Amino acid sequence: MMDGFRQRLLQAAADLGLDLQEQQVQILLKYLQQMQRWNRTYNLTALRDPNLMLVQHVFDSLAVVPAMQYIAEQKEGRLTIVDVGSGGGLPGVVLAAACSTWNIHCVDAVEKKMAFVRQMSAVLGLSNLSAHHVRIEQAEPFQADVVISRAFASLVDFVNLSERHVGPQGQIIAMKAKHPAEEIQELESRTLWRVQHIEPLIVPELNAERCLVYLHKDMA
Repeated sequence: MMDGFRQRLLQAAADLGLDLQEQQVQILLKYLQQMQRWNRTYNLTALRDPNLMLVQHVFDSLAVVPAMQYIAEQKEGRLTIVDVGSGGGLPGVVLAAACSTWNIHCVDAVEKKMAFVRQMSAVLGLSNLSAHHVRIEQAEPFQADVVISRAFASLVDFVNLSERHVGPQGQIIAMKAKHPAEEIQELESRTLWRVQHIEPLIVPELNAERCLVYLHKDMA
């Protein structure tokens, strides 16, 4: 099965314009295996089928790597990224595997999920990956270049809880399924945060809408 997954992973990376090295491929496959193993006891994700995990978790997270690469180019290749409500490390673990010069902080209030991410940092040899068992609003400010979330909360709750972690010239990015029109209306009526732009995402092997919502604070 893993050999088939390897070929699908390589094809997904190619579809996304990513040049994954063999070591990165092996890290992602091992992460998938570990997630399956831990999930039997710790209920990290509602998905049980390894095929669905590969597409809806790994490929879905991999799809945001090109966007992070573009931001990193503006910052000499280095990024501090905070993954809010990370769960089992999505997209944080995948981002850490994608680039060793990105410092990834996974934050979640559920201890067992952060124990898993902490274990992944060790088992997968990802020294740039950290796990923080804390509510995001109670964490020390990260001064991040990017604060990102995947299915964490509404846009209003996301910015209200996370904005203190955005560093100078940093930004908040929300991974969403379909265009969140109602959430955007609520966001812009209740906060100073505005949508900078929305980038459609094509996730390999997934026939569903995905997008990245880039947010900035209107200081005028």
